[in-house]
Amino acid sequence: MARSRSRPRVRDTEVRSRKGRTSSSPGAPGQVRPWPQVHGLQKVQAPMPGWTMAPPRNVVKIAIQMRDAIPQLIQLDQAKPLAAVLKEVCDAWSLTHSERYALQFADGHRRYITENNRVEIKNGSILCLSTAPDLEAEQLLGGLQSDSREGRREALRRLVPLASDMTFAREVISRNGLQRLGTIIEDGDDLGEVLALSLRAFSELMEHGVVSWETLSIPFVRKVVCYVNMNLMDASVPPLALGLLESVTLSSPALGQLVKSEVPLDRLLVHLQVMNQQLQTKAMALLTALLQGASPVERKHMLDYLWQRNLRQFIYKNIIHSAAPMGDEMAHHLYVLQALMLGLLEPRMRTPLDPYSQEQREQLQVLRQAAFEVEGESSGAGLSADRRRSLCAREFRKLGFSNSNPAQDLERVPPGLLALDNMLYFSRNAPSAYSRFVLENSSREDKHECPFARGSIQLTVLLCELLRVGEPCSETAQDFSPMFFGQDQSFHELFCVGIQLLNKTWKEMRATQEDFDKVMQVVREQLARTLALKPTSLELFRTKVNALSYGEVLRLRQTERLHQEGTLAPPILELREKLKPELMGLIRQQRLLRLCEGTLFRKISSRRRQDKLWFCCLSPNHKLLQYGDMEEGASPPTLESLPEQLPVADMRALLTGKDCPHVREKGSGKQNKDLYELAFSISYDRGEEEAYLNFIAPSKREFYLWTDGLSALLGSPMGSEQTRLDLEQLLTMETKLRLLELENVPIPERPPPVPPPPTNFNFCYDCSIAEP
Repeated sequence: MARSRSRPRVRDTEVRSRKGRTSSSPGAPGQVRPWPQVHGLQKVQAPMPGWTMAPPRNVVKIAIQMRDAIPQLIQLDQAKPLAAVLKEVCDAWSLTHSERYALQFADGHRRYITENNRVEIKNGSILCLSTAPDLEAEQLLGGLQSDSREGRREALRRLVPLASDMTFAREVISRNGLQRLGTIIEDGDDLGEVLALSLRAFSELMEHGVVSWETLSIPFVRKVVCYVNMNLMDASVPPLALGLLESVTLSSPALGQLVKSEVPLDRLLVHLQVMNQQLQTKAMALLTALLQGASPVERKHMLDYLWQRNLRQFIYKNIIHSAAPMGDEMAHHLYVLQALMLGLLEPRMRTPLDPYSQEQREQLQVLRQAAFEVEGESSGAGLSADRRRSLCAREFRKLGFSNSNPAQDLERVPPGLLALDNMLYFSRNAPSAYSRFVLENSSREDKHECPFARGSIQLTVLLCELLRVGEPCSETAQDFSPMFFGQDQSFHELFCVGIQLLNKTWKEMRATQEDFDKVMQVVREQLARTLALKPTSLELFRTKVNALSYGEVLRLRQTERLHQEGTLAPPILELREKLKPELMGLIRQQRLLRLCEGTLFRKISSRRRQDKLWFCCLSPNHKLLQYGDMEEGASPPTLESLPEQLPVADMRALLTGKDCPHVREKGSGKQNKDLYELAFSISYDRGEEEAYLNFIAPSKREFYLWTDGLSALLGSPMGSEQTRLDLEQLLTMETKLRLLELENVPIPERPPPVPPPPTNFNFCYDCSIAEP
């Protein structure tokens, strides 16, 4: 019987004949005869000629390695118990006591394979035979009690990579491994590699959640705090200690308060200023954890103190603009810090204006006086109280409030008092822009005035939604805005840019009060698109958002709509390119038919009087242009009645606009400019001279149709605007018709790659054989 030289032994596989019978060995009926083994590799018996081999179910082809042994290539039956598989593997290597061994993935974290995760074994997986997790845990924990420092270090080096595996971690924890590691950490006899490995292993074991962080003792936490507060020679210890304290703070409120009281903010600032990315990331992680665990009042005090110590400037210069790329973890912590900063605005956003608050009423008067100070003083002097109240109500209306009593507008939450804060900030920090905005719009009488107060209230709501003010922090988000760390009062500064953008967009849209919601939708889109670009400074944000005009927004919307319809996907573009020649031929045919129908033109005299008519058309065989004069109101003439003819073969070129001889060297008045846009001429040979047939089209559409038709006769491309529009319309219709059957089917941008051929073709399966 022929044998394959490259196929490993297949276990528990039945070879079936065409009648479905099992080929059995001389042993028990129905058993599969084992094939011989050569050099540790198990050989696969090739099927007899005329036989077929059914693909086994729940069987994967894998390799198993062991140190100082030739690897085994086997087919693993996933339905067989793992203990039985281990027994066969150990027998192949003549190993006894298979219960002392376990299988691990050879790559990655070298996780132990159990009945729960064995489904992750795929074809081509490489496994290794190693010591069982219970024996490995017992051996390593024994090494931790060694009197030799080198012995403890070696045990920890082997423990750390295995600690991330749940199976191994349970064995270590069940044997009091956490207590042994905690003792090493608390003793602190070795502040170098042994301590670093102990902290890493302890953290990895705790991350599995088998033991709660709240069970940690206060002396243990204080000892880890000491490693954060002291200056250690080993740079690997502080990041590990900071990471452990972050987990403690996030998981246990009581121990988090202990960490907050024991770790000064100044110490975290010292760690942040060290040019070590890992240390900076862990220090920022503990800082955000402490801020999240603090009350709103404590959080405000902490952030104010950190800002006084120039944390914002340091983050902006040395972390955001660092030469080294920022890691995902640091980006997440900066996002959390930004969210906590913006969260300080939530109380003002949730608080409506109190009409009985003297302070808030005075703030409204300050806002009014900043806009109408001169007018108010001159017109309000010597007026009665009623007259003065009426004047104030009118000025509040001019300021853009919907009600004469502005308190009614600011009772809405959100934005509540945050909108008033923004308007006051704008009036105080940009007084000229504020006055110009209000006076420019309050003096307009054409219903196109942009309401400052109403726009400010809605813009504040819009900014709170875009920046997610008051929303809880995501556990994975990284989308922070670098410009928020570029300067103080970033939210109010962003409002100042936004309110001026609102006025600019309002004028571009020529909006009225009825268009207020439409304008706010455009402003929202402008701000959202610019924020998505993550500008690094407010000035860059201002430049980019002002460049995003209303016209540009419309263009982007159109482009995105086409993308959503799939018309700009590479396969669709390729289809459109293939359709273009056919459709251009259709347009050419339509243009020539239009020339055959003919058109009535007016003659232009030397005094620019359009008092004569003439008719021109193309002959049905497309060889002659026939034309002649006709009277106004007469029916279209027949071809035989047209006296003049111009052979197409004699035509040399098509001229348009100012190049035409009948409009050249004329004045530049408005009437002449209109004629330029409708004028075209045909130059042709008349004997030895060059002559011209001049036209003035009755409309722009006729101009396009005739110039396209004449270009087609001359063999030139049809480049008119009408041709472009017609081609786009035909392409869109034809593409949609071609794709009707693919509705709601995603079209990939690239065709799927053709897989490489198999290394051999030693497989055959007869699908006509029915399984018993």
